[in-house]
Amino acid sequence: MAPRLQLEKAAWRWVEMVKPEDISREHIEIAYRVNVPACKRGACRRNCKGNPNCLVGIGEQAWLGEIDENAFHNIDDPNSERRDKNTFVGLTNLGATCYVNTFLQVWFHNLELRRSLYLCQNPRAQDHNIDSDYEPQSICEHLQYLFALLQNSNRRYIDPSGLVKALGLDTGQQQDAQEFSKLFLSLLEDTLSKQKNSSLQNVIQRQFCGQFSYVTVCNQCGRASPLPSRFYELELNIQGHKNLTECVTEFLKEEKLDGDNRYFCESCQSKQSATRRIKLHSLPRTINLQLMRFVFDRQTGHKKKLNTFISFPEQLDMGPFLEAKQDQKCVYELSAVLIHRGVSAYSGHYIAHVRDARTSDWYKFNDEEIEKMEGKKLQLGIEEDIAETVKSQARKPKCSKGYHCSRNAYMLVYKVQEEENADPSTNDVEVPAFLQRLVDQDNHKFEEWCREMADMRKQSVDKGKAKHEEVKELYELLPATDGQPYEFVPLDWLKKWLDDSTATKAIDNSLFLCSHGKLHPDKVGEAKRVSLPAAMLLYQRYGGGPQLDGSSLCRECVGERCRVLRLKNQLNEDYREVTNLVKRTLSGEGYWVGKASLRSWRQLAMEQLEEDEQETMHSFGQTNGQGAHSTNNKEYGPELQESSEEVMKTFNEDIICSHGGLSILETERRLVSSEVWIKLRAYFPKAPEFTQQQESCPQCVTLEQEEKDNEAVSKMMALDQKSQLLNLFQEKNRPTLTKWPQDMDVLYIVPLYFVDEWKKFIRRPTKSSPVSSIGNSLLLCPHGGFMFTYDSLVNGDAQHIALIWPSEWEVISRLFMVDQPISIHYSRQATPSSSTTQYSTQPDLCWECREGFIFQQQRDLREYTQATIYVRKVLEDKRVMKEAAPEHNASSSEAEEEKEEQKEEPPKMDREGDLDFSQLEDGAKRVKLSDGSSAAAGPGAFSTVKAGGIRRSTRHRKLRGEKALIVSANQTLKDLKIQIMHAFSVAPFDQNLSIDGKCLTEDSATLGSLGVIPESIICLKADEPIADYAAMDDVYQVGMPEEGFKGTGLLGH
Repeated sequence: MAPRLQLEKAAWRWVEMVKPEDISREHIEIAYRVNVPACKRGACRRNCKGNPNCLVGIGEQAWLGEIDENAFHNIDDPNSERRDKNTFVGLTNLGATCYVNTFLQVWFHNLELRRSLYLCQNPRAQDHNIDSDYEPQSICEHLQYLFALLQNSNRRYIDPSGLVKALGLDTGQQQDAQEFSKLFLSLLEDTLSKQKNSSLQNVIQRQFCGQFSYVTVCNQCGRASPLPSRFYELELNIQGHKNLTECVTEFLKEEKLDGDNRYFCESCQSKQSATRRIKLHSLPRTINLQLMRFVFDRQTGHKKKLNTFISFPEQLDMGPFLEAKQDQKCVYELSAVLIHRGVSAYSGHYIAHVRDARTSDWYKFNDEEIEKMEGKKLQLGIEEDIAETVKSQARKPKCSKGYHCSRNAYMLVYKVQEEENADPSTNDVEVPAFLQRLVDQDNHKFEEWCREMADMRKQSVDKGKAKHEEVKELYELLPATDGQPYEFVPLDWLKKWLDDSTATKAIDNSLFLCSHGKLHPDKVGEAKRVSLPAAMLLYQRYGGGPQLDGSSLCRECVGERCRVLRLKNQLNEDYREVTNLVKRTLSGEGYWVGKASLRSWRQLAMEQLEEDEQETMHSFGQTNGQGAHSTNNKEYGPELQESSEEVMKTFNEDIICSHGGLSILETERRLVSSEVWIKLRAYFPKAPEFTQQQESCPQCVTLEQEEKDNEAVSKMMALDQKSQLLNLFQEKNRPTLTKWPQDMDVLYIVPLYFVDEWKKFIRRPTKSSPVSSIGNSLLLCPHGGFMFTYDSLVNGDAQHIALIWPSEWEVISRLFMVDQPISIHYSRQATPSSSTTQYSTQPDLCWECREGFIFQQQRDLREYTQATIYVRKVLEDKRVMKEAAPEHNASSSEAEEEKEEQKEEPPKMDREGDLDFSQLEDGAKRVKLSDGSSAAAGPGAFSTVKAGGIRRSTRHRKLRGEKALIVSANQTLKDLKIQIMHAFSVAPFDQNLSIDGKCLTEDSATLGSLGVIPESIICLKADEPIADYAAMDDVYQVGMPEEGFKGTGLLGH
């Protein structure tokens, strides 16, 4: 189908030859595109919005042909949540509780532990009314109920939130899995020890507890001192080892005690060299071997993970490691492998591989997902595919038959090997009736939910099938036949009707109506012409209105559009003619027109033409992708190109002054010939007319003259004041407090703000306002006393003031109004033995306000927040390191600010802020910067003056190798070191920090207590960095101290 733009043009092409009064029905139907051919299926990739007869691509494709009933709903099959036959039940991950889920699955598969838990007394469960939900209280009750659901639930996975909540665990924070195992078994042991059934009191000990002793042998007398102990797991160091045997051997190896670590022998009654080792005496039925992958790094102060490959057997013979085998069973079979995915100790994911005690099949438990391994073999698979932590990652070693190798296994569970002729019934664990009743209740709720979901799916399918039949029936009726009755229906409504995801509302044609209550011509592109039978069925089923049939084509709107288009065509001709006329040389009388008006007169004319039709206009001029007044202005010269900067409302308004007369700005207007003005006047009859003889507004002329006179007066005033205070302006021969002038006993003080504003006026008297008064009250306290002492002015407070000679003060007092004179007096008292110098001020110093001012200054230095300090990296020879890399934390505009500071005139002072000024020494000359601008600062700031009189800005200028950090006084040194690590890539343990030569070493101390104040410069000397990138990653991830299981039920809280 033809593009939309072509359809728009074709609909109104006839207006060039037809006047509004000659419009016929045929012209109206052309404007409404009634006879545009309909598109055939497959001819359009998408619907033709400009063609009201195109019914292709409005969503009908989804309904024509056969449809899968699953397309009628978005409800998952509830049976997908049902537990598969001969498989296990998963556990929901509540956020970061995968470490809890792995251990629960391992303990569930410990049949003796499960059987014992089922025997625990639970009166609350036994007496529970199944009409309400069961809520366990104690840990045993939670574990009982959880194990019963894991065994006989119909669900594919269950929610362990009850147990997690009872333990008080934070579901959003991943914890140490090994610590959780220890604490939970300890808690369970304590709970079971209180059971009345004696066989339950030592279940944990029977299953997990073994005996060993620490044996110390004196090298002098040979006396052996055993220290018996129990263990629930063996914590094996894996660093530097390749297989499990090496790890166990190191755990039991002999340790030498000598030097400062010598042993006090009770036989020798003195410290002696000795040896110490661990001896295994008895082993439990289930051995938990903790592979110490997560170790504490003393350099970083945090944990890190060892991604070392460790080989371990499916069958483990512990006989060689026992002291006396006696009748113990020493051969163990691998029962579970707990895996941690990830390179860091503070992130990652936990899963468990567990062997089914009944069938010997291996399963992978990954929260809700459970996967059975093929061939009754353990397959670690992608659990070993972790990200590279260093450039040279060790390759996985080859494993012998019956062995497995892992760099992510952190716990191995071995169970004693059963006799081949053992009773198979020992592997059967029955759920007690009182627990099974609770499981049945939960299964009943699950089945009800499944039925509800199935019913909802069925309802959606039935509704979809009915809609399918309706669409097939109506879509065939939609196309309108030539010569037959028709109606217009909104395209958007048809699309929503065919979109089954939205509810079909009543048909609304109200937005398509013109001011005459009929279909507006501009809206025909957003409607579709359908047959009358189809329209009647749609209105009958969905309602709505008003209905728009063939009689709804608006003759009035088409006539108005015809008139406007014909005027626009004439406008273009006049536009070209005016363009040519203004290029000619003016002869005869002319007329003043505004240059801006002349540039945009065609746009203004178009707006004038359409102003009366605005109420009936919808979107004419924009529907074809081009603005109503978008035109090509290249035919104009540069003077007449339409400006987008000025928005004109009426012609010639740009040359009317505020008094309604002709503007005095001749550059904003130009003369045009009377021929041009006649054509413009035809479009703008109400525009103001100014002939060539028209005088400019007399009021504006008077005001302009007055402004010139005022500028002349200001220039004279500035020259007079400059001549009388030349040294103050040029900053020559200025007094200083550090070198009091001879034969002078008094100096006067004014604020630097006054000097700055006065200089600004002297330099640019026509652009700046003259200074009339001096506000010395800025330097006084509320009681009228002076705020600064002589010593404080010498030591830095002078940045707020300027010193004035007495002769200058006489001039200033005469030229300006002074609210309060301030002076500083010098006196010398001589005694026979010595002489003393005294300084005093008038008004006197207010000690009360001065002390409060100093206290507030000190408090601000102690209690600051979000202040800037600078960290400067130095080399061994104390030179600042010159890094080539850009400073990432510096502002992108900082260099520009430094340049501007050098270019600017003496800095401005806010009445309420501290200032950045300096003063030159006696006789110092103005120093010129490289760009020729003056660098001399305002007088009176003594604290930043150096020899030679060069101005020193108080702004801190950063060097390369130095970075700015935002800190607070209550922040610890450890927090600062972590910030420095991010800025310089230097680990905290490699940082040596100092301030003013004092080393900063106490990590727990606050910056305020260490004397770090805003704008401080801290020197950083870095030690040689370590190559342990995984450790660096751990430090990056840890910003807060570890809380562990503090405050949880595992610690009795």
